[in-house]
Amino acid sequence: MITSIFSKSKSINFIIVFLIALLAFIVARVNLTGEPITMVFILWQIALLFVCYMSILLLNFIASKNSLTLNNSYEILLFSLFLLLIAPTTSSTDIILSNFFILLALRRIMSIRSQKNVKKKLFDAAFWIAIASLFYFWTILFFALILITLVLYSDNKLRHWIVPFLGVITVFVIAISISIVLYDGFFEILDILPGISYDFSNYNSIKYMVAITLLMSFGIWSSIFYLRNIKKKKKDFRASFKIVIVAAIIAFLIVLHAPQKNGSEFLFMFAPAAIIITNYIEIIQEKWFKEVFIFLLLIVPFITLLL
Repeated sequence: MITSIFSKSKSINFIIVFLIALLAFIVARVNLTGEPITMVFILWQIALLFVCYMSILLLNFIASKNSLTLNNSYEILLFSLFLLLIAPTTSSTDIILSNFFILLALRRIMSIRSQKNVKKKLFDAAFWIAIASLFYFWTILFFALILITLVLYSDNKLRHWIVPFLGVITVFVIAISISIVLYDGFFEILDILPGISYDFSNYNSIKYMVAITLLMSFGIWSSIFYLRNIKKKKKDFRASFKIVIVAAIIAFLIVLHAPQKNGSEFLFMFAPAAIIITNYIEIIQEKWFKEVFIFLLLIVPFITLLL
């Protein structure tokens, strides 16, 4: 039943996904927000919800444009369910915006496959990652994804290796200029002394343990088959599949280094995890097992609301 609904890309699927994302957004604000409800607050929350919706559409575009998944809606369904599974991921304005810019960068990185306008794409990817790091510093780790992409495509052109650094420098110069104009200081809007924390005590609750266990167990299990099947993909798209697994590893490193372990840091893992798990769902032959697999992913986020 579930597989028949999301096995093809349909308009109704986006409506369902948007409703799940809306529920996750509301749950996060009911449980985590202590601000007075004003018109400005409501308008800002609507804007953030719009960014979440744009992130979902961007994920769908990246997956379909680069043939990372088949013609289905599993990846956006999983992304929305992950938002509900760990609701605090929609509570941090900085992380929501940072993740959106990372997805914009990932879109440009993936498009390098065509080998057209490579310098522009490299600059754009680095530019978006640098912008993302202004909101959440540790996303600068995704810059390594650009360099790894150049390695995957065996790009030996020196100018292509220089361009990404120019993209980061451009954002750095603009940020300093704005800081001088607005705050009369060089580094007021730059988080040049990022914090690091390895205190995972905030995860010591049933809700977090269930959520993290499901996300990590399903993600790792799916990754085994994902890596095994890369060789079966078309040669032109293999690098794109490798980029996704590297992005997942970088996102995991961000979670480990996050200075505040409140759950919102997991948002960076959702897009690559959704693509990886979707690939596993697509190769499951037994229909009953596929139904059970998706049902667990569907029901557990709603169960965690009661914990």
